[in-house]
Formats: sequence, structure tokens, C-alpha cells
Amino acid sequence: MTEPIHIGGRREVLWDETLLDAERTTAVRTLHRPQAREVVLEHDAPWEGDGCTYHNIVKDDGLYRMYYLGWDMLNEEQSAMSKRPVYVCYAESTDGIHWIKPNLGICEFEGSTNNNIILDHNTAKFDNFAVFKDSNPACPPEERYKGVGIDGFRIKSDDHYLWCFTSPDGIHFRKAWPMTKHGKFDSLNIAFWDRHSGQYRCYLRDFHNVPGDDLNAGVRDVRWMVSDDFRTWSIPVPLDFGDSEEYPLYTSVAQPYYRADHMFIGFPSRYVEKKEWTPNFDQLPGKERRLKRMDIHPRYGLTVTDCVFMSSRDGARWNRWDEAFLTPGPEREYNWVYGDCYPALGLIETPSALPYAPNELSLYAFDNHWGRKPSQLRRYTMRLDGFVSYRAPYKPARIVTKPFVFAGKELTLNMATSALGYLHVKLMADDVTLVSTELFGDSPDRTVAFAGGDVAALAGKPVTMEIAMRDADLYSFRFRG
Repeated sequence: MTEPIHIGGRREVLWDETLLDAERTTAVRTLHRPQAREVVLEHDAPWEGDGCTYHNIVKDDGLYRMYYLGWDMLNEEQSAMSKRPVYVCYAESTDGIHWIKPNLGICEFEGSTNNNIILDHNTAKFDNFAVFKDSNPACPPEERYKGVGIDGFRIKSDDHYLWCFTSPDGIHFRKAWPMTKHGKFDSLNIAFWDRHSGQYRCYLRDFHNVPGDDLNAGVRDVRWMVSDDFRTWSIPVPLDFGDSEEYPLYTSVAQPYYRADHMFIGFPSRYVEKKEWTPNFDQLPGKERRLKRMDIHPRYGLTVTDCVFMSSRDGARWNRWDEAFLTPGPEREYNWVYGDCYPALGLIETPSALPYAPNELSLYAFDNHWGRKPSQLRRYTMRLDGFVSYRAPYKPARIVTKPFVFAGKELTLNMATSALGYLHVKLMADDVTLVSTELFGDSPDRTVAFAGGDVAALAGKPVTMEIAMRDADLYSFRFRG
């Protein structure tokens, strides 16, 4: 007999089949998409530009710290890539909606330090930079904030390293030590402390199946490595997507999901290079700009990008949804280009725009790539835990779990139904079966009422849960108390 899964009082999201009896479950796992909201940050300072990319956010004691690159993609004539240095910039917010760019007085730009630049070409030739606050209890205070990035764009060189940068305050960084040379790194490379495994994890950029020296003819991929001390790292290995189709992926923005941090999530950008110019390109936004970019390299005009969602329980094997999670959306003046749908690293729980409605998740992605006008950071929202649900249509369906052991006194569901829809929950142990009253509505935290039974009496025992559903979605559940 299979050993029951011990879930304790943690939140369980329904992004894979680990907890489910797949043969008996008839509800369908369903991907959901975020909704575009307002622009929260204009990158209109002279040291910023249309290449403001790789935003990453650190939650830090009531403050959200944002790091991003400031640069232009092309020169003024749009005839070559810009040679202007890349700057690492900083912004902050207390609510995830209203952001400021403080004057920090650290780096000079055109004779003035009145800017929000924290690192420039005097420290490194940046192509990317991602920061995390190190929660390892053994971390020295002067290394509490760690940045990960490269120094120089030499992806065909053997002398090409991913570097660690350290800071005591999240503002003043120094170039510290090389981490690894096994990779290409020309994308946002991400690291964090995983409290469950007691190790550092790093997700980085590489290529495979490269014919000769032409990297663009290879396949862009994401790899991961681990370390006990952030200095000595394992050899990076590709993410395992099982038997899923292979296609090029850019930055992964892999991260623990803060509401269930035993789960990892990621939003890798998907690179789609069309083979030739077709009449459809004539109707896309920015035709003349696209043709100019193709004079530099064809892929700068023929490539478009979107974003997919992935999740993992161990950080190595990933469930990836091949249907797009984020698309460029309705055609506008500067979208449907190479560089759309690069989500920022980091999620923020924000108030809903609807009065009295539950909080929602905010995530962010930039607009105006290649546009020769200031990049913008746009906010997107979705419900808590709302990336994937198990859905029942009008025809009733059900979810059946494998045996598990929980801790707690009550069961709560993140659920949504129509007025006609419902959920009925049944908890079954060897000698006890609890049946809920009807559940309907739309709540991220609905307490399940059971008729004539006590959930606490089943805590610590192997139980199976069966949920009968109609015109309803279940996003997550948790035993608590």
C-alpha cells in the first residue's frame, strides 16, 4: 500500500497530480491568464530607455525593492545596437502599485549623481542583474543582499563567469566572487535560499544542440545548480520537462511561491523565430522599425515572444503548460516584438480595485521594447493561487485525492462557482466519513462546514478527500488551526 502524503497545515495548490488519484479525477486542470492593468513605472530618465529590462523585486520588511537595467536597444539611427553603457537602477514601493525612483547619489551620469543608479560600468559591464535577500541564518550581515549577474557579454569565451555581488543594505553592492563559468548567462539569472532543502538554488541561461559556433541555431534553455555556501556550485543541468515538446526558452524567473513555498513557479519567456517575412508581418505594428532591425540581424524582426507557466515540487522536474500564460495581447504600436512578455521576478499581493474584494496577485512586465521611446512597466493581476485550477463544467465532475495526513482543525478552500454551481467535500478515513454542506460563491478562503462531524478528529490519520463539483473551480486547499 502506498504511504500517505504528509501535508501538515501547508497550503496545497493544484498545479500537478502529486496529491490526486488521476484515474478517478474527472475535473480538468485549467490554466488561467493574468489581466493587464495600469502602467506603474515610466522609464523616462535619460539613463533609462527602451531597453529597461529584467525587473526583479525583493520583499523587505514592508518595502518592495525593485532592480532593473537602464539602457537603449539601438542607436539613434536604428542602424546598430546601442553602445551606451548599461546601468543597474533601483525603485521602491510600499504597496506594489505606486513606485518611486529615489535619488541615491551613488553613480554619476553626465556629471551628476542625482539619479537612481546603483551600479554602472565602473563595477561591471552588465547584461543582467537579479537580487535576493538571503534568509539563510548563517549568512554574514555584509552579504545579506546578493546580486547575480555577468561582467561583460562574452558568451563564446571560456573566460565568462556568472558573478555574485554582495550588499549589507540592498543599495550599495560590490563585485564579490565568480559563481560558475558553466553557462551563457545572457538573460536574467536567478538565485535564492531554499529553506526546505537547506541549499541555495540558481536558475541560469544556456544553449544546447548548437551546430558549430552559431548559438542562435541552437536551442535556448534554462538550467539549475545548487550550493551549500553560494561559492561552490554543482554543474548546471537542464530543467526536466518530461516528454514535453522542446522549444527555446528565455529567462525563467523561477521562484518559491510565497503562499506555498514548498512549490516553485516560473514564467519562462518563449522565443519564436519565424522563418521568413510573410504578409502577416506587414500588418503587425511598427513595420518600418521591424524592417530596420532586420538589417542588423533578421531575427530582430522575425522573432516574437510570449510566456508560459511552469511549476515544480523539487526544483528539478517541472510541469510546463504549453498554452501561453501571457501573450503580447491586442496589437498596439510597439508590441508583438522580440522582448514581449518578460515578467519581472517577484509577486506582490495587492488590494483589489473592487471595493471590499479579496486581495489579488500583481505581476509585472515591460512595454515598448525596441520602440525608441521610454520603456514602461505594466502591472497585471490575477486571483491568489490563480495560475491553475481544477475545473468542472456544467456537467458534474469530481476531484479525488490520494491518501494524505493533515494537521489542523478546519479545512479552507480557494474556490469559485456560478450561482448554480457547487462543491461538496467528503473526507474519508478508515472509520469515519465527513460530508460537507453545499459550498458556493467566490472566495480564496472559504471554511468548509461539515454536517455532524469534527475535522480535528481526523488530523494525523490517513484520509482521502473527494470533491463533487459543478460549474466550479478549485484553486487550493489548506487545513489550519
